[in-house]
Amino acid sequence: MLNQVSSISSHVQKRFWLYSLLGTLIALGSGFLIAKLGVLAPAVIITMPLGLLLVGAMLADPKFGFMVYVQLIFLVNALARFLPISIPFGLIIDGILGLTVVSLLLNSRRYSWKNLHHPAFYLVGFWTFYTVMEIFNPESPYRPAWFFHARSFSLHFFIVTCTILLTEITRNDFKIILRTWFTWSVLAALWAFKQQYIGLTTAEMIWLNSGAAETHILFGHLRSFSFYTDASQFGAEMAAVSLLCMIWIFESDTLARRIGFAVLLMIYFWGYAVSGTRSALFVLIAGYGFYLFMKRDLLKIALGLCLALPLLFMLKYTTVGSGNYQIQRMRTALNPMEDASFLLRLKNQRKLANHLKDLPFGAGIGTSLDTGQRFSPEHWAARISPDSWYVELWIETGKVGLSIYIGMLVCLIAIGVYRIWHLKDPQLISLMRGMLSVFVGIAVMGYSNPVLGQFPTSAMLYINALVFTTCNRWDKS
Repeated sequence: MLNQVSSISSHVQKRFWLYSLLGTLIALGSGFLIAKLGVLAPAVIITMPLGLLLVGAMLADPKFGFMVYVQLIFLVNALARFLPISIPFGLIIDGILGLTVVSLLLNSRRYSWKNLHHPAFYLVGFWTFYTVMEIFNPESPYRPAWFFHARSFSLHFFIVTCTILLTEITRNDFKIILRTWFTWSVLAALWAFKQQYIGLTTAEMIWLNSGAAETHILFGHLRSFSFYTDASQFGAEMAAVSLLCMIWIFESDTLARRIGFAVLLMIYFWGYAVSGTRSALFVLIAGYGFYLFMKRDLLKIALGLCLALPLLFMLKYTTVGSGNYQIQRMRTALNPMEDASFLLRLKNQRKLANHLKDLPFGAGIGTSLDTGQRFSPEHWAARISPDSWYVELWIETGKVGLSIYIGMLVCLIAIGVYRIWHLKDPQLISLMRGMLSVFVGIAVMGYSNPVLGQFPTSAMLYINALVFTTCNRWDKS
């Protein structure tokens, strides 16, 4: 024991200059952080070792990095909403995925790269290749802006595709992802109820007063946005998990599970209602309709239609429930030609058609929305709001890019249908029907909102696509 202590003491004396230098640098760094961040500096200093530990774990195992990514896609919205300082959370997500890629390369011998020989990889890979080629689009007014939109267009999707195919995500991993999605969604719904019935925080009031009130307070009613980027994103998420619960109520074989999903359905559906997001109704309509198609059971299809059609008839052709703002807001989604905002979208799309008629490859990635307004504010693409994920793709990648993207989605759905129809495990079939139906519902909603390019919807869409196109690896006869 004395010999060990003597050895350590001798080592410290020989390296005294090094430890002194490290101590000085740490002290200077801590002082800089305190000067810049104030009271937040101690928290940053304390969490830095944890961050280094996480980085080491992600480099050691890419699956760990992927599961961190799954948690962060929900967490970053809450942090961005409530932290008093501005942090580039999008770049943090980029960093997590970048570390996952590095980890895949460092641990390449552990994985069979033949797993990439899969239709999903080629579909996503071709779309990613097209978006990379868009860097050289001669119509782009500012090419470095490409990076800001290419991440949500294709790069994140491609990295998630490679990670899931190579790391062999297990059925238990998938259940963890599902529980994560449901847990965060419950928390988001509860916070939305707090906003709607108790009140807003100071940070939320500041956000509304900075311009968001124009779209989030309509006719004196708040559109709850919870801790997501906006009410549209929140409404889409609530509609998606509502659809999952509704499907799994029918699919569950025990009363306890049905009651559990029914309780969650009530929470999520009212979360969707207080968001005031009309277009999210089409997540339910399209997703539920596709679920009935997947059933291939005429009796159950008939029962499903008997349940859904009266509700749609009531919303479209009656005034039942018009005294409730949320119900009336849903009703307007079924009468788009009477809606001023929808008519404005059609007018904008006619303007865009004139600009794009001679631009088959679009105006270049990064030319529309806030990125376009930041880097090329005088360009026509930055001056016309797309108000739609597909219109945004049309502006930036042209009709060629839009056709490739929609073709990719259709092919992924077709592969999913084929895989699910050939499964033998009843429980897995139920799970995959729900996931594919949500994918279809969100894809349809993409016409009216850009939610497919925002966290967490975009990330869950990527994961869903790879889950149902590779579900046969989890099958049990």
